[in-house]
Amino acid sequence: MAQQFDINERMRGILIDWLIEILSSPTGGEEETPACWGTAMLLACKYEEVSVPVVEDLILISDKAYSRKEVLDMEKLMVNTLQFNLSVPTQYVFMRRFLKAAQSDKKLELLSFFIIELCLVEYEMLKFPPSLLAAAAVFTAQCALTGYKKWSKTSERHTHYSEDQLLRSGTGKLTGVHRKYSTSKYGYAAKSEPAHFLLADRF
Repeated sequence: MAQQFDINERMRGILIDWLIEILSSPTGGEEETPACWGTAMLLACKYEEVSVPVVEDLILISDKAYSRKEVLDMEKLMVNTLQFNLSVPTQYVFMRRFLKAAQSDKKLELLSFFIIELCLVEYEMLKFPPSLLAAAAVFTAQCALTGYKKWSKTSERHTHYSEDQLLRSGTGKLTGVHRKYSTSKYGYAAKSEPAHFLLADRF
């Protein structure tokens, strides 16, 4: 953030909250999609998927909001700006492994992802490693669902975090994530009863 003069902590949170809301909406924010959205999707598909859409498909689904040249120019700009560093360890990489170690069901998975997405909009969370945030999200979700502290030796071994470390890792007014996880599609995870007893050990 020190190098970002045009955006502050509050603006960052609002932007991420808005992105989550747009991407989880039925239309996917298609009416607001500039060339960078289509290009970002193209790059993500090239990196993650086996079958990659052709540029013409992206232009078609955007209702011809941009041209092939605009997409390709934007692609060059994006990868050069990122210096081709397209892979970073995010919370989601760790979440899958940690949820598997916790032998999660769908309810635990949805609540864990709800918690981790709440972290996205909070600038203070950037100081924590992605692996710690993922482990803390799974731990907190387990506690909320069971009503007591639950962190198995298996989870500790796979995450390399003890229960004490997770309790030491430390929300706001932005509501995009909350609305997303308040729907049936996401199992009403946002309506889960919080594990207030976890806070008692910190104060």
